[in-house]
Amino acid sequence: MKWGSPRRLAGLTARLGLRRGTARTRFTAWYVTLFLLSGTALLAIAAVVASGGSRSSQTAPDGGTRPATAAQAQGRIDDLEQQLAQAHGTPSQQILIGSAIALGVMTVISVGLGWFVAGRVLRPLRVMTAATRRITADSLHERLAIGGPGDEVKDLADTIDDLLGRLEGSFDAQRLFVANASHELRTPLTTMRASLDVALAKPGPVPETTVTLAARMRAELDQVERLLESFLVLARTQHGEFTDRARLGLGQLALTALTGRAKDIEAQGLTVRENRIDGSAWVWGSQTLLRRVADNVVDNAIAHNAPGGWISVAVRAEGDDAGAVSLVVESSGPVLDQQRVADLAQPFRRLGADRTGTGRGSGLGLSIVAAITQAHHGTLDLRARPDGGLRVTITLPRTDGRATAGAPDAETGVVC
Repeated sequence: MKWGSPRRLAGLTARLGLRRGTARTRFTAWYVTLFLLSGTALLAIAAVVASGGSRSSQTAPDGGTRPATAAQAQGRIDDLEQQLAQAHGTPSQQILIGSAIALGVMTVISVGLGWFVAGRVLRPLRVMTAATRRITADSLHERLAIGGPGDEVKDLADTIDDLLGRLEGSFDAQRLFVANASHELRTPLTTMRASLDVALAKPGPVPETTVTLAARMRAELDQVERLLESFLVLARTQHGEFTDRARLGLGQLALTALTGRAKDIEAQGLTVRENRIDGSAWVWGSQTLLRRVADNVVDNAIAHNAPGGWISVAVRAEGDDAGAVSLVVESSGPVLDQQRVADLAQPFRRLGADRTGTGRGSGLGLSIVAAITQAHHGTLDLRARPDGGLRVTITLPRTDGRATAGAPDAETGVVC
C-alpha cells in the first residue's frame, strides 16, 4: 500500500477532520504528514541496514590462530560472537532510539515550519481577499494590482482586475443610460403638456370630456416627470456627483420636511406626535440629496398611513464628534410583514394595494433614500412596528457643529 500517494494522504487528512479547516491548516497537515511518512521510511531503512550489519558481524570468521582442540575452538567462537553482538547491538539500538526521538522532535518542529511556510505561500491570496471585500459597486475603479512573478497567483489577480474593469464599464454604461434617457424624455413630456395647454386655450367652449381627459393626462404627465426626476437622482447618487457638500443640521431638514407638508398631514387627519430633535445632530454631505432623504421618508409616512393615524420624527446624536446621527420616522398603519418590509429599499417594491392606493408613489422613494444614505456612508433600517406601521431609521456619520473652512454653510449658503 502506497502511504505517500495523494489519495491516501487526502483520506488521512479527511479522517483527521482537517479538510474542513482553512487552506493553511490543510497545507500544514499535508507537510507534516509527508515529513512523518518520509522520516518513518528513513528510520525503517536504517533499522534494516543496522540489523543486517549485525548479522554479518556475527558470522565473521576468526582471523586469529587456531586453537588446539575442537572444543576450545568452539568455545572461542561463541565468546567472539557474543562480544561482537554486544559491540554492534548496543550502538545500533542507541542509533535507532536516537533517530526515533529526533523524528518526534522534528515532527513537532515541522508543524510550526509548515504553518509558517503555508502562511507565506497563502499571503498573496489573503491580500487579494481583503482587497476584493473592500471593493463595492461604488468603488469598482479600484484594482488588486498584485505584483511579483508571473505565477498562478498573479494570473488570478490579473483576471480579477479584468473582471472588475468589465463590471465598472457595465455599471457606468447603465448609469449613463438612465441619466441620458431621463434627460431625453423630459422634452416630449414638456411638448405634450404644452399641447394640452394649447388645446384647452382655443377660443370657444371646450367639451367637459376634453377638460376631464386633459386633467387626467396632466396628472399622468406629472407622475412620469416625478419618476424621471427620481431616476436622475438615483443616477446622480450612484455616480457620486456631489457639488453642494455642506455642514447640515439633520434636525432642521426633518422639521422643514414636516412643515412643508402640513396641508397633506391635515388632509389625511394625521397627528404629529412630539418631535425629539437634537440640535447637535450635524452631518456633512449634499444639501440637495439629504433634503430629498428627509422629504421622502416623511412623504412615505404620510402617503402610506392609516386615516386618522399619527407620525413621529426623532433626530438624535450619539457619541462624540466621531459618532453617528440618526433620523427616525415612525408612522401608524396596518401590521406589515418584516421580510417584505426589508425589500422596500429595492426599486419599485411595494407592499400591496394598501401602500399604493394614493396613486402618487412611483416605488422609488425608499430606494432613493437607500442610495443616498449609502453614498453618504450611512445605513438604512426598515422595521415593521409590532402594533402596525413602519419605523424608518437613517444613520449617518456625525460631524461637529463648526463649519469647515471653505465650505458653504447650509443655513446661509455663505462660505465660512
